[in-house]
Amino acid sequence: MQYIVALTGGIGSGKNTVANAFAAFGIPLVDADVIAREIVEPDSPVLHAIKQRFGSAVLTASGLLDRAALRARIFSCPEEKSWLNGLLHPFIQRKTEQELRSARGPYVLWMAPLLIENNLQQHANRVLVVDVDREVQIVRTLRRDGVSRELVENILTTQVSRQRRLACADDVIDNSGCPEKLTERIAILHQRYLAFSAAGS
Repeated sequence: MQYIVALTGGIGSGKNTVANAFAAFGIPLVDADVIAREIVEPDSPVLHAIKQRFGSAVLTASGLLDRAALRARIFSCPEEKSWLNGLLHPFIQRKTEQELRSARGPYVLWMAPLLIENNLQQHANRVLVVDVDREVQIVRTLRRDGVSRELVENILTTQVSRQRRLACADDVIDNSGCPEKLTERIAILHQRYLAFSAAGS
């Protein structure tokens, strides 16, 4: 049975930076966000259903999903967000399970931004939370995505609280400091996970 470390954190916390550091140690990654993009590729049944629901306004000129347009729609309407989650989650879950089973390494890092929101933490051996304070999340997301502060704050309200996420953590990485400390912390955790996976604990 594959030893699974679930990596989660709020928007703008730096989950990708942390995941890439683990990948540098040769650890396989299963990324729920990547899977979510794969299932909405052109001509997929999921993208067809989204177009039926929201119209061509959520597609680009080349027929790809316009994720920014869709995000703006669903975060201003809880009912639409609920419908979209109901459509996407079974497909994401099925593909995630397949990739976790087929991953080869001493352990696998499962990147799951909505791990706690969807109550999936019981599917992992360890839960690793990347943590920063709320204002850092907002500033980083504004800089990265070029969206409005209002939209970022709306997204934050749909995610579990920082306190709830930390309460579910087995391990925490503070990603608000210098890169050297982050690298050191990841190296320590990597050794810990190697030992846990070898012991089957």
